[in-house]
Parts: sequence; C-alpha cells; structure tokens
Amino acid sequence: MAVRTKIDPFEAEIIRESLVAVAEEMFVSLQRTSQSTIIYEVLDFACGITDSKAQLIAQTNGVTAFAGILTFTVQSVLDKFGLKQIREGDIFATNDPYTGGGTHLSDVAMVMPLFFKGELLAFAANKAHWTEVGGKDAGSWTTDATEVFQEGLQLPCVRLYIDHKPLPSVVDIIRANVRTPEMSLGDMYAQAAGLRMADRRFTELCAKHGVEQVQAGVDYLLTQGERQVRLDLAKLPKGVFEAEDFIDDDGLTPDPIPIRVKVTITDDEFVADFTGSGPQARGPVNCTRTGLMGGMRTIFKALTNPDTPVNEGGFRPLKVICPEGNIFSAVRPAPVSTYWETLLNSVDLVWKALAPHMPERMTAGHFLSVCGLILAGNHADTGDLVIMVEPQAGGWGAGVTSSRPRSASRSTES
Repeated sequence: MAVRTKIDPFEAEIIRESLVAVAEEMFVSLQRTSQSTIIYEVLDFACGITDSKAQLIAQTNGVTAFAGILTFTVQSVLDKFGLKQIREGDIFATNDPYTGGGTHLSDVAMVMPLFFKGELLAFAANKAHWTEVGGKDAGSWTTDATEVFQEGLQLPCVRLYIDHKPLPSVVDIIRANVRTPEMSLGDMYAQAAGLRMADRRFTELCAKHGVEQVQAGVDYLLTQGERQVRLDLAKLPKGVFEAEDFIDDDGLTPDPIPIRVKVTITDDEFVADFTGSGPQARGPVNCTRTGLMGGMRTIFKALTNPDTPVNEGGFRPLKVICPEGNIFSAVRPAPVSTYWETLLNSVDLVWKALAPHMPERMTAGHFLSVCGLILAGNHADTGDLVIMVEPQAGGWGAGVTSSRPRSASRSTES
C-alpha cells in the first residue's frame, strides 16, 4: 500500500502520542501482572513499538538501555524468520546475549508482530528480568561462571506462541529448567499479556486514522527525530576526544581489564570507537555488542537532548566501532551474567572523555555499579524455595547546577 509523503503535523503528533500511549499501556500491563519483584517493584524491564523494519518508533522504560536494545531484538526475529514466516498470533522469545537478546540470560525479550487487515505493520516488544532462568546458582546471577552454559536456559530467538497460544513443548522446557517455574512462567505470561494489549491498541489506532495515515505519521516522526538530533549534534564540541580506564577484575582473576574509547564528533556523526580495550574476560563481566549499543544509545541521547521523544531517527548519526572478542563485544560462549558492570563502564568512559569539554552538561562520576543482591532460601512456612533479586542503588555525581547557587559559592570563595 502506498504511503502518503505528507501529513498534517498536528495529526502526526497525535499519532506519535498515541503510539507512546500504546507502549505505556503495555508497560503498565506487564508491571501489574508480573510475578518477579525485580519487575513489578524495581521496574527492571522496558517496552517499545517498532515499525515493520525494526525501527524504534515509541518506547517506555524502567531500564533505559533496554529500550536501546529493542531495535536489535526485533531485527533478530526478522533475520531468523523473515517476513514471510511471521504470522498473526505469533510471539517470539529470545535471551541470546550475542544477538538480539544483548544482555544476559535473565533478561528475556518477547516480540509480537502487529497486523491490521492481514498486513504486517509493526512489532511490539518488551524485555524483562526474570528472577530465575536456571543455571548453576539460584537467581541465575553468578560471579564465577566461565561459560554461558553455566548461567541458565538459553532461548535462541524461538517461536513461543502460535495462533495466540503458547507452545506446550517450549513451556515444558522452561518449566523443567528453572527453580521457580510458577514465577518464571508468570513473568512470561505477563509479557505476553502486555504484547496483546499493544496489539489491541495498535489495531484501534489503525482503525481510527487509517493505515496510510499511521504509516505516514511514523515516517514523519522518524524524519523529525533525525532532524532534531542533528540540530542537537551541531551544539556539541567537535573533534576527537579520548579516555581510558580499567575494570577492576573479572570476578575470577585479580587482573584489571583496560578499557579505551575514542569519540569523534563531526557535523554529521558521533563515533565511539572502543578499539584497544581488553579482550573478553574469563569471568562473567563480559558485555556483548548489542548490550554495548544499548549503552551507547543511552549516553548519546543524554548528550544530545534527553527531553525529546525517542525513536530510531534520533540514533541515525550514532556509529559504534568495537572489534569482536573485545570486553565490550564478547562472543559465544563468553559468560555474561554480570554484564552490566561493563555496560555501565562503556557509558562512563564516553562520559569521561567528554566531561572536560562539556562541564555544563556532564556531572561528576557516578556509582558505576548495580551491586545486585540475591537472597535464596526456604520459606519459613511452606519450605519452598524463595528467591529475591534486587539492585542496590548508589549516588550520582554533582553537576554545575546541582549544588549551592552560584552567587553563594562566589561569596564563600571570596
């Protein structure tokens, strides 16, 4: 079907806000129906809508970097199955860290194609941390794994639902491989419910505005997203900015891991090059390339304009260079259970490179860790296994406008 090349900007804004509302309703649905406290209390999940080409068009997030990853999650479904093999009522699941999953096995992503009158127009996607996905340790986090096979059940972009019904064989595999099947499957059903909610609301949107207008609205918002970010990019300092640091250790050896970045900012591009950082580690601090992209999208958005709506157009000037097998782009079967330590370091490294040149925009250094806590034991009344997983939040550095008023500061110094 032909897409209109022009759309009234007011209607385009209504469509954009409607798409955001779809993602937000998916977010609330998942939060309220999930079983894991790390989902419904910590909000360790994100939801988004992409177009049929996996371009992000709307997002809501409890974890910002997850939203940056959903594009690659949907793309992995397209790469594996192709448009012709994707049908109405399908739902796909992946936690493969090395492709569209992008983080660690505990973060399970689910994707549903959105059809209207038989035409595939978009995808709904969410990504959430299940408390249990199996592996050698309760809670599926470990600091001493040496390969991904020790870290839990792998779902390598599989079809989980057909005709709106879960595949019993896949459900049985999940049930048999996790310590708390009721909780893990409850999270799975909650994610599916959120996707179905998005499907209903997207159908209503298309019925109200028409497919041609919705597609034109999506094209408009992607174009506007790119136009806005290029205006914001023009305000950044131009040149080459470098930083280096180290990650304390990999959990198994005491040796620090060197990390380096070279940030090149031009009128047209923002390039982050991690060449020269240490090789992937023996311990589970490795980050994969998709995870790195989530981190880089996060810091790029923070540096340009964090207040504008997020969509794929806003990331088009961003380029990331990182050799395979690097600590930031580990390959199978590298362990990745505590990947977040390295993902956070990738963000901090770019931060460190640019902070001296953008003091009005960048705060001082931050906590730089999740410090995840896992408690596992038997319930006092039932004797059943009980697992609680939660992060321990830390502080953020001060900025030029986050302390005393400037006049008070001057009077003190004088």
